Amino acid sequence: MTSAASGGTFALTPSTTVNRIGFGAMQLAGPGVFGPPTDRSRASRVLRRAVELGIDHVDTSDFYGPWVVNELIAEALYPYDENLVIATKIGAYRDHQGGWLPLTHPEALKAQVHDNLRRLRRESLDLVYLRFMGSETGDVLAERLGALVELREAGLIRSIGLSHVSPEQFEQARSITEIAAVQNLYNLVNRSAAELLDRTAELGIAFVPFFPLGSGFTSSRAREDRTLRRVAEQHGVSQSRISLAWLLRRSANILVIPGTSTPEHLEDNTAAGQVELSEAEADELTGLVAEGRTLEAVE
Repeated sequence: MTSAASGGTFALTPSTTVNRIGFGAMQLAGPGVFGPPTDRSRASRVLRRAVELGIDHVDTSDFYGPWVVNELIAEALYPYDENLVIATKIGAYRDHQGGWLPLTHPEALKAQVHDNLRRLRRESLDLVYLRFMGSETGDVLAERLGALVELREAGLIRSIGLSHVSPEQFEQARSITEIAAVQNLYNLVNRSAAELLDRTAELGIAFVPFFPLGSGFTSSRAREDRTLRRVAEQHGVSQSRISLAWLLRRSANILVIPGTSTPEHLEDNTAAGQVELSEAEADELTGLVAEGRTLEAVE
């Protein structure tokens, strides 16, 4: 029977342990993560099914839609299970054409937290990522993190995370406040964040890859790889499931949040924890990028 518990658990904070297989809700919005879903009732079914499968970590943001996904989550899951961790992101907004623009002023960041609270119908947010949109360092970084620290001290945020962050920004942020998680691009075909992944593992901090299955053009190229296809066929499972199993094996602090808009793909992704890759298979998959047979994913 498919269950998110098959992937094991990780202590996100000293008082909060989650299953390592979670759900990324971004794809529940319309095309380009903009506007409402084409099938709102199906989106709600996906969210409810996720909880039924034991998923207790849902990743979202008010700029998905914008606003659409948070409203869907509240509509489908409120009142929430007491063990459900909802992580959200601030630091960007959408223009009228669906473009992604930075939101940087501390008061604007605080306002985004309050918007997330209102639409998710929460009194506090479990985990809030500060989304980096550039090379913020020094006083600028301290000022933005300071806004989140204030809200955490007020009880509106429980934990602070960083998204799309460099190793240098991560270390500076750690000198300012406790960081619970990092969410960066990392998957089978793009290992650009390997240094930061290893550093977070050393510190016992969660690393949450976004685009864990690649994205767009590059994910389709990955599916053409003969090694990935062969390993999937040997196990009798999808290539997506193998890719997620590789991530779970890569490091014990990785929490995967594959996204989908269909219940069928949700169940397939959630079953990744049941796949046991041999050491030889894992080594072959790890070698894909080194051999140059796949392209790097792009955000």
